[in-house]
Amino acid sequence: MIMEQLSPELVTVDLPGTDKTSIMRALLDMLCRTGKVRDPDLAWRELLERETEMSTGMENGVAIPHNKTDAVDEMIACVGVSRRKINFESLDRKPSRIFVMTLSPKDATGPHIRFLADIGRLLRDAQLRKQILKAKTDQQLYDILTQSAA
Repeated sequence: MIMEQLSPELVTVDLPGTDKTSIMRALLDMLCRTGKVRDPDLAWRELLERETEMSTGMENGVAIPHNKTDAVDEMIACVGVSRRKINFESLDRKPSRIFVMTLSPKDATGPHIRFLADIGRLLRDAQLRKQILKAKTDQQLYDILTQSAA
């Protein structure tokens, strides 16, 4: 599931941003570059609304901002690593450095839940998180993610 969603253009080891909002904006911009986000403004508003309801900051330095939206026709996802520690209002109250964003159509629940479960399971592995944080290039990050998900 993860391998189907990611490509080297949808991962970065140098995610720009200094706070939760700018990190989310950078992730959405990555997704918009695919041409698959029909309404970036709608996607942005709905992502922000989702975050105000409940933070998508998980534990262990991971945040997974996600939403179901009419702004996309198919599920899309990206992964970014920040060189900075970002306060993402995480469950464990620790800063985040690994970010995964996914957007799905409102009427497609299965792939969305499966992707979130797969990525959550993958990122529970402390060794994998260390590898992700050590990746020097986008291609290296992509290879780590896809090999781990295989």
